[in-house]
Amino acid sequence: MILSVYRGLSYAAAPILRRFLERRIQRGKEDPNRFGERFGRPSKKRPAGAVIWLHAASVGEAISILSLINRLDRDYPSHAVLVTTGTVTSAAIMAERLPTQVIHQFIPVDQPVWIQQFLDHWKPDIALWVESEFWPNLLTAIKARQIPLILINARVSPDSFRGWQRVPRTIAHLLSCFSLCLAQSTQDAEKLAALGAKNVHTPGNLKFAADPLPVDDKALSALWNEISTRPVWIAASTHEGEEEAVAAAHRIVADNHPDLLTIIIPRHPARGPEIAGSLANQGLTVARRSESASLLPETEIYIADTVGELGLFYRLAPIAFIGGTLVPHGGQNMLEAAKLECAIIHGPSMTNFAAITSEFSAAGGSTVIQSETELADAVLSLLSDDTSRTDQIAAAHNIAEAKTGILDAVLAQLGPYLIALATPASSRPKAKQNAGA
Repeated sequence: MILSVYRGLSYAAAPILRRFLERRIQRGKEDPNRFGERFGRPSKKRPAGAVIWLHAASVGEAISILSLINRLDRDYPSHAVLVTTGTVTSAAIMAERLPTQVIHQFIPVDQPVWIQQFLDHWKPDIALWVESEFWPNLLTAIKARQIPLILINARVSPDSFRGWQRVPRTIAHLLSCFSLCLAQSTQDAEKLAALGAKNVHTPGNLKFAADPLPVDDKALSALWNEISTRPVWIAASTHEGEEEAVAAAHRIVADNHPDLLTIIIPRHPARGPEIAGSLANQGLTVARRSESASLLPETEIYIADTVGELGLFYRLAPIAFIGGTLVPHGGQNMLEAAKLECAIIHGPSMTNFAAITSEFSAAGGSTVIQSETELADAVLSLLSDDTSRTDQIAAAHNIAEAKTGILDAVLAQLGPYLIALATPASSRPKAKQNAGA
């Protein structure tokens, strides 16, 4: 009943959705040059042969599957790879980091006609869905075409689990669209099974298998020269409300380290001007990377409001505060910092990465703080105690590196489906019709 109503409203809402997307262009949240893709109109031709389609909602999900995309591109050279995402930022990162022959498109909005246009053009032979973005019209359209649909790196947050439990028949129907579900953790697998998923396995979290974030060596050398011997730390992927806490921590730490440099990397780079203005009004000397501002000796706060440079800044700083953790967001990926040998600090809100957080905490691979004062204390301690900092970095790095076999485990699960694509479509096994359809 709920899905039928949703589908009916989707048809009726097409004009409203179009106007909504047009307003997003003005806010920089849509690409005007590729706007048609959001309505299922392709901007590229479909290549010949089988098409492996991967969908990742946003930046974090897209980055988590780059190692998988690279292996698919290498191990299945006769298959084309199509990647879809939903945000401008993720598209920019994919443009830089995808193999040249891999195609990127924006995912169409969940409106039946636009979805039909997308599927009619691309005719994907298999769809790999990342984490938990369940668009009802799109999932049911894929199932109706008997395209094998596999949920990879699946995660179910506590809030999502409670929400889906209120509509058990709806979530059971959506999960029935998947032929296979690969969960990040045992807890995620148990939640998926409780909600009605079938054929659930737990190869592990693909974020562990991701390659270290890339870097422009020339940019790294330039910033190293500007920073020189100054003590430096970064606040990575910050959300609204956290920059004020970082600035307060900076003032406290700077009492002991007057030449301290604090680098803030906002999760949404478009917030750069707002953050810089707010901190400048507090009397801090601020520079923005998007304006190509140099790091001068008097610069206190450097706002890295650019896309795709997180790997650069993790290599510059020995200490990283992970954003989205001092506000009720659920955290950001700590593994990227761990692989590039940063001492990690985070706040209490880590529900999106609960299993990883537990492992780091048990091994002494991170420092948990509750406030801006505790953030300052943690930074001061890690700056002054080389042994503790080195031990913490090693503990986190060892955990991150020990998980690289997860990619092989995921590919082993996908193997039978991918090998089947070499056979004519008419003789391939059809997608499983799970209970609850």
